Amino acid sequence: MSKDKIFKKRRRTVSDFNFGKETAKVFDDMLNRSVPFYEEIQRMTTEIAADFAAGGTNIYDLGCSTGTTFVSIDKMVPPDVNFIGVDYSKDMLDKAQQKIKHYGIARKCRFICADLNTGVCVDNASVVIMNLSLQFVRPLYRKRLLESIARGINAGGCLILIEKVLCIDTTLNRLFIKHYYDFKNRQGYSKLEIAQKREALENVLIPYRPEENRALLLESGFRECDIFFKWYNFCGILAIK
Repeated sequence: MSKDKIFKKRRRTVSDFNFGKETAKVFDDMLNRSVPFYEEIQRMTTEIAADFAAGGTNIYDLGCSTGTTFVSIDKMVPPDVNFIGVDYSKDMLDKAQQKIKHYGIARKCRFICADLNTGVCVDNASVVIMNLSLQFVRPLYRKRLLESIARGINAGGCLILIEKVLCIDTTLNRLFIKHYYDFKNRQGYSKLEIAQKREALENVLIPYRPEENRALLLESGFRECDIFFKWYNFCGILAIK
């Protein structure tokens, strides 16, 4: 696993964060060091996916990046469940295909290069996973995207949504962000790295409050949803069709 050093050197101008070749190369390390309890979130995602996965259906990972989630859930769901990964970064999808091959996953897997901002076709899905990806979809397009996801999920299926979130109270929001940056510092990121990545994400990652995400999910066609994970400004939500 290559170590994330993307923002280690001071930059004159910090451009918007992207998921290209440089990021794909170090993305697994970036997630493990940047997302609190990342391994536990993957474990929880796996067991929830196993609860809802139905034979003969599809499991979608929208914003699948390097395919880690498929590797995690492969042995936990029926063998006739198909995996479909969607990501707009070809470099991420190349990594995902390599990982699927490396781990010897034999089930049918398909990867689609597409931008979630323009919509997605979901069909015969028992589980859809969005792990830190909805937050990168422009707010203008989120409801339309979630509506299309809900239409493609079979009755009784689910959406597993993990997001960075905001607090309605500004004091709590500042505290939670501070504690998050302290976490990143403990993972070996310098203050310069943290500051430059924050600047790079400023116009790209747009978080909602948990109650905003809940309202959006219910308006988009899901019958119920609840929080299954919460750590300061990170939140996991399970929505049921």
